[in-house]
Amino acid sequence: LLRPVSRVAEATHRLAAGAYDTRVPEPTGDDEIGRLARDFNQLALTLQRNEAMRREFMADVSHELRTPLAVLKGELEALEDGVRRLDASALRSLQGEVATLNKLVDDLHELSLADVGALSYRKAELDLREVLDDTAGAFGERLRTSGLALQLELPGDPLPAFGDARRLRQLFANLFENSCRYTAAGGALRVQARREGRHMCVDLHDSAPGVRDDQLPRLFERFFRAEPSRSRRSGGAGLGLSICQRIVEAHEGRIEARPSPLGGLWLRVELPALG
Repeated sequence: LLRPVSRVAEATHRLAAGAYDTRVPEPTGDDEIGRLARDFNQLALTLQRNEAMRREFMADVSHELRTPLAVLKGELEALEDGVRRLDASALRSLQGEVATLNKLVDDLHELSLADVGALSYRKAELDLREVLDDTAGAFGERLRTSGLALQLELPGDPLPAFGDARRLRQLFANLFENSCRYTAAGGALRVQARREGRHMCVDLHDSAPGVRDDQLPRLFERFFRAEPSRSRRSGGAGLGLSICQRIVEAHEGRIEARPSPLGGLWLRVELPALG
């Protein structure tokens, strides 16, 4: 009776010492000893995955920080050596790299606050149609620069919801920006909103290029890019959709990615309706 319990106790000491690949044999029975062994193995697997994610996250952060810092160092050395003139073009290049660093740090700060539940929300009654209309208006020039046609399909009646208007604008701004970055010029972005039962549904369809089916569930992972070969300037750091997911979850909603009938990505946001 004590032998399997002793094995679990010994394995617990190894697990506490950082040996996350530790496992114990699982008995075939469904008694307390068998459930203890299975629970231990599940705990060890979860800790092993979390450690792997932590190491991957630290590697990704260091990589994203190293690249703009290396560019800044090269630019400054070129200016110092007289290889490059200190003109408006050089200043714009330096400012662009500083902006990239600022955006990355801000996004990491947002995610860290969301993870500990410290991201502030001031929820009130609002019209989701107005939030979408304001976001679309703010992105008019950005869409034109990207060569994308906006198809905004909103109902004539209000879409009452309960949430933080500022955070929801941030959510949809990130989704609009995602389409601007990834959709090929000459394409389109279609935004549809409607009420379905107890939910407000917002669908954002963009045109090609699309995302492979096996990559769709990973789009909301931190630093994940559907095309790793994309440059940072066009693809960002891969944090925007992670922030979107946190904002949606804070509003007790959900967000998912699907293949779009337009040939690109379909992002669906569902938020609780008011009333």
